[in-house]
Amino acid sequence: MDIVTPFQYSLIYNAFSFTFATMAAATAFLWLSRSQVAPAYRTALTISGLVTAIAAYHYWRIFESWIAAYTFGDGVVTATPFAFNDAYRYVDWLLTVPLLLIELVLVMRLSREETMSKSVRLGSAAALMIILGYPGEISTDIPTRVLWGTLSAIPFVYIVWELFSGLGKSIAQQPASAQNLVRKARLLTFASWGFYPIVYMAPYAGLSGGTVTTTIQVGYTIADIVAKAGLGILIFLIAVRKSEAEAEAGGHKGYAA
Repeated sequence: MDIVTPFQYSLIYNAFSFTFATMAAATAFLWLSRSQVAPAYRTALTISGLVTAIAAYHYWRIFESWIAAYTFGDGVVTATPFAFNDAYRYVDWLLTVPLLLIELVLVMRLSREETMSKSVRLGSAAALMIILGYPGEISTDIPTRVLWGTLSAIPFVYIVWELFSGLGKSIAQQPASAQNLVRKARLLTFASWGFYPIVYMAPYAGLSGGTVTTTIQVGYTIADIVAKAGLGILIFLIAVRKSEAEAEAGGHKGYAA
């Protein structure tokens, strides 16, 4: 197992701890905020909170695995017999990445047929992307990592096409006050998801040892915060704007908890 420097160990340690707290706080906020939006959007907030709850659990497990993999004392980091288990991250992604796309579809409140169709297509593509990326992540040679990374990019390209073509056409159907937020949510999803492949390719740049470990762990952690907690806040804001627009159109003043 790669030996990290004391600085690298502490950086990763603190990144995992911070992300666990962020995901837990986002979960509480999203679930407690359900009463502030119309009933039609509460499922989107529930799923958004579920995404961050799943992430919080897995970051706690990742954090525990990191502590078990190394000992740090007297300014020296030493590897233990217990390997760091990075599989927790991919289990998390397998559950949360499809849900991230589904929550975006749900908050747009398309027709039942469109919602079901897009949720199934995007969710399946997202799961396939994660499954194909895992063999490359755990490989020890660059050619294998390149092969599986390339295969994983195929469903990723399809998802990007759907976000900008399929969902793009639906933005015009949204209330004027929410359209810009929907565009930002789409761009945030694309930008944060586009950051994962860059981190995945860190070994291609010749990085090794503690440097590549730090780059990958901190890079993925930053992307997770933006893609999950960041998108969750945007989903909440979209739901609030759309609820307000629909309330004004229908003559309602508020929503019951």
